[in-house]
Amino acid sequence: MSALTNETAIKRRLLLASDRSDQSSELADILQSVSEVDTIPTSEIPATPARDLSGIVVDINLRSAESVQLVRDKLQAEAYREMPRLFVLADALHHGSMQAWALGATDTIVRPFDAQGILRRIRAAFPDDSSYNETDRGKTLNRGVEAAHGVMVKIFQKLPAGVPLKFSDIVEAENKILKAIKHSSLREWLTTVGCHHTDSYRHCLFVTGFAVAFAQHLGMREDDQRRLTRAALLHDVGKAFVPVAILDKPSALTPAEMDEIRQHPRRGFEALSAQGGFPQEMLDVVLHHHELLDGTGYPDGLSGKEISDIVRLTTIVDIYAALVEKRAYRLQFIHVKAFGMMEEMGDKLDQHLLQAFRPIAIGQG
Repeated sequence: MSALTNETAIKRRLLLASDRSDQSSELADILQSVSEVDTIPTSEIPATPARDLSGIVVDINLRSAESVQLVRDKLQAEAYREMPRLFVLADALHHGSMQAWALGATDTIVRPFDAQGILRRIRAAFPDDSSYNETDRGKTLNRGVEAAHGVMVKIFQKLPAGVPLKFSDIVEAENKILKAIKHSSLREWLTTVGCHHTDSYRHCLFVTGFAVAFAQHLGMREDDQRRLTRAALLHDVGKAFVPVAILDKPSALTPAEMDEIRQHPRRGFEALSAQGGFPQEMLDVVLHHHELLDGTGYPDGLSGKEISDIVRLTTIVDIYAALVEKRAYRLQFIHVKAFGMMEEMGDKLDQHLLQAFRPIAIGQG
C-alpha cells in the first residue's frame, strides 16, 4: 500500500458488496486508503443505507442471473435511488458492462486493478465533503452542475406550469458551467451528472458538458463558447411539453408515441418564440437540432447549407450523448463504438466537425 496516497481526516464511507470475498480483499485494501470501507455479502445489503454512506461498490459475477437479480432487488429501493454505485467488471467485454449499467452503475472499474486509476475514480464518483468539495476545483464543479440543474428545473417543471423561461436565466448559468468544465474536467462533469441526475435532465446536462468541452477544445472565443453553452442547455426545451410517460418509457415507442416525440423541436421553438427575448440562433438550434445534412432529418427536412454551423455542432454532441449515456461511458470501447456509428452516418453529419470532436469523444474512455 506504500504506493498509494493516504488521505487525512477520512470522511468518505463506502459499502463494498461482494459475492466473491476471496477476490475482493485487494479492492478493499485499495479503497481503504481513501475511505472507510464496510465489506459485506451482497445478500446483506441493508434495505436502508446508513446516512453517512457515500456510495456502494458492487463486486459480483455479472454473468450470474441469481447474483444480478439479488443486487437489482436490493438497489431498486427508493433509499438507494440517488446513491452513486460503482461496479467491478471481470473484463472489458460488452456483456458485463451492459449488465452493470442496467443495474444503475454510475461508474465501472475493470480487473486487473490499477490502484491509482481506481482512486481517481473513487474521488470523482464519491466526493468527500471534508476534502474534495472544499477545494476550489470541487466547489467550481458543484456550482456549475447546480446552475445547469437549475435551468433544467425551469425548463421541465416550471415552463409547462406556465412560468416563463427567460434568456437571462440561461445567461446567469453559463458562467458557472463554463468555469466548471474548464477548471475541473469533462469526466468529472459526466460523473457528477451521472450520479445525481436522470432521464431528460441527465441527457441535457451530458449534451451541455460535451458541447462546452468541444468548444474549449476547438479554442473558440469566449463569446462563441457562451453561444454553444446556451444552445446545448436549451436544445431539448420542447421535451417539456411531451408526456413524461413517453419520455421515460422503458420499452420501444409506438409509431404514435414516436410522432409525439418528433414534435418537440417545434413545440420548443413556438414556446420560446411566443415568450420573446431569445436570440434567433438559439431558436434555430431548438427547432433544427434533429435536421441532417442529407435532408432526412426533421421537422423541416433541411439539408446542406440550410443548416447552420451551431446547429451542426449541437447535433453531433446531441447524438453522441444519446449513444453513450446510461451506458459505460468510461469504457473506451463503448466510446469508440459510438463514434464509429456516427462516422457510419456519412453525409448525414458534418464529418469535418465530427473528426474535430474525436479527441473529446474518445478521450472519455
